[in-house]
Amino acid sequence: MRELYEKMINEAMTAQRADVETLKTKRGQKFVLTDTKPYVDAVRGMTAIGDQSQAVIDLHKNSVVSHAEVLQSLTKTVRPEDDPFVEHYQTPAVLDILKSQDGAFAKSVDAFTEAIAAAEARIGLEAVRRYGGFYGPTCVVDFALIPGSTSNVVNRVLQKTDIPVEHKRAILAAKSWGMNTSYGFGDTFAHALEEGATPGEATAKEVGIMQRIYRDPMEAQAELMDGAGMSSFDPRKYMSEYRRRMEPTVRAAVDDGVHYANILTVPAYSVGDVAHHIAQSTFNMCKDDVVMATIEAVTDVMESSLRKSLDSYKSYWDVLSVATGSSAAATEYLLQLDGFNAPMIVDLLTRRFHNYVQLYPSRGAAAELHNCDFMDMIYRGWKILDKAQRMRNGSGETLVPMVGKYPVDLSPIHANEVLMNPQWYAYPACAISVRFAALMSLADYPCLLTSEPVTATMMTNIIALEKETAAAPVRACKNCASACLVDMRHQYCQWREAV
Repeated sequence: MRELYEKMINEAMTAQRADVETLKTKRGQKFVLTDTKPYVDAVRGMTAIGDQSQAVIDLHKNSVVSHAEVLQSLTKTVRPEDDPFVEHYQTPAVLDILKSQDGAFAKSVDAFTEAIAAAEARIGLEAVRRYGGFYGPTCVVDFALIPGSTSNVVNRVLQKTDIPVEHKRAILAAKSWGMNTSYGFGDTFAHALEEGATPGEATAKEVGIMQRIYRDPMEAQAELMDGAGMSSFDPRKYMSEYRRRMEPTVRAAVDDGVHYANILTVPAYSVGDVAHHIAQSTFNMCKDDVVMATIEAVTDVMESSLRKSLDSYKSYWDVLSVATGSSAAATEYLLQLDGFNAPMIVDLLTRRFHNYVQLYPSRGAAAELHNCDFMDMIYRGWKILDKAQRMRNGSGETLVPMVGKYPVDLSPIHANEVLMNPQWYAYPACAISVRFAALMSLADYPCLLTSEPVTATMMTNIIALEKETAAAPVRACKNCASACLVDMRHQYCQWREAV
């Protein structure tokens, strides 16, 4: 298994390093799509070994390559306002392919859309709660089943839909890790209500858009982009060509026995680095030296920690846990260097959320999405560090946090010249919040800290070994930071009730 673990680490870190090195070189410059070549090349190098399914690896590789090539045939760059959407065009096309190839699955999707209408009362209740901030900060497209998320609502409808359970799991996956259109639950309801509709009328409109994104996902996504003013390229041309290119890959995955849920999810999560993580918005954010240094140092902690335990892992899930746990610990450690910690930040961002709801009642459905990711990450990091600090006590020994049985190497943070010299970036005698300030910038965009290219690459490797089991959404308690520290919403989660 050591060969597998090393392959997982190599492929994941090659993808992460492609992003980080590109950002370091190109930050502050004008983004063009050819800047994403290092990441695409990194993905091209992914392989299947041992019992891994080549069809699953191909879903990842061919999606990234097709995405990059189709985009480059349509445009030279992507506006910052349009880059969040680039990973939302793949699942609609794949869902359309599966529906066209499998009449029974298409029938199940139709039954689900009818069940949405039958669940009007539940849709209305959840939309009201989301609109009013009842659940607190929530990730509308969460990969788990947290309160207020689209997956949570979809799961509630599926529980009362009479279709095969594996079809239920595929439909659920298509709006979790799979991103079936850019739509986030409750958005239409909120805007309709603010524009003068009655709650009943707003609920009817919400039901309509939820049905639309499953009945005709590609055209629904195109219409959503029309409404959003997306102008960087023609989304209909993109999806048409992407669908054409991916159809043989999808068919091969079906023939290989890959669960539909995995076929719907693997192609989407992997493409985000092309014109989203490597994009103008990221180039702009990383002009800040401390932001750039933070991403670099957390990446270094992750890689060092992963490699130091190469001979100790007991399963491939341990490798993924060390990747995400070490980055969480590193990020929390940076907060603590400036005298902050996760409970303080979770309280701050949760309070801000409730003010934000009042200031912007028709806020975008995704507004606090990444704040939630950030809070969940640092909360996990705080628990890891807190345990290590208690054990170290007053001994003066080097702090070595543990992710399970595996150590986290925090030394790259102390080796980072920028992070260890905050006085270079503020009034020197009072430079006590510089690292915190950089982390607050990253709280809106923590994708390379959590890290998405790493988790996407590792999850593809794992799914290639467990192809017949639906990997998404996560069927476990996510330990949501706000729910654990501030808000009392555990009873509204659906992780134990997942179809």
